[in-house]
Amino acid sequence: MATDPGSLINWSLLALDPPGWGGVLLGGLLNSIKIAVGGYALGLALGTGGAFGKLYGGPVLKDLLEVYTTLVRAIPELVLILLLYYAGTDLLNQLMSAIGSGPVDISGLAAGIFVIGVVQGAYSTEVLRGAIKAVPAGQIEAARAFGMSPGQIMRRVTLPAMLPHAIPGLSNLWLIATKDTALLAVVGFSELTLVTRQAAGSTKAYLLFFCAAGALYLALTLVSNVLIRMIEARARRGMVAAA
Repeated sequence: MATDPGSLINWSLLALDPPGWGGVLLGGLLNSIKIAVGGYALGLALGTGGAFGKLYGGPVLKDLLEVYTTLVRAIPELVLILLLYYAGTDLLNQLMSAIGSGPVDISGLAAGIFVIGVVQGAYSTEVLRGAIKAVPAGQIEAARAFGMSPGQIMRRVTLPAMLPHAIPGLSNLWLIATKDTALLAVVGFSELTLVTRQAAGSTKAYLLFFCAAGALYLALTLVSNVLIRMIEARARRGMVAAA
């Protein structure tokens, strides 16, 4: 492969076509985005249910959710990923064997989404619970005075009023989800960090490839920040800006 003699970096290694590794890096980034989006959506669903369960559920449900959020937030995420990925898969196959079925081959993408989703769900629960509690009680009382049902109050008052309080925390969780996908490299899923390590190991161009991976993560964050600002501006329309 021809290289510029005056250059310390062989930029041709980032070409999209072989023998360049640019296409492989972009494929890894796409896998990272898939896992982040799927895991974040699952975590948001778990967090929504968890927040309402903590606020309005019975004593048993509240205790179970407290155990869930405490354990997930207390255990390092890398340990959780290893535990859920390996132990969870083994437990599922044991259950399938107990009912007379064969082992299940779980795809790395599905497992990654589940693992990230469980972790995100614990944090989303607390973010959404705090946002719901931030809704002024007077708004809820006014809705009841107008004769709204609990469902209408939730849809027309609570959710729109809590959204501006929830967006900052939820946006941080999205950015964390994009970074947590890198932890799945330890279980062999081909996301951006793993393919970067493979490319760097094959070419010994560690500086080039890890800087390229960092630039891709940065680009993802910058694009996310633009979208988050647009969503936040829409959620806060009609609100009085702080002086």
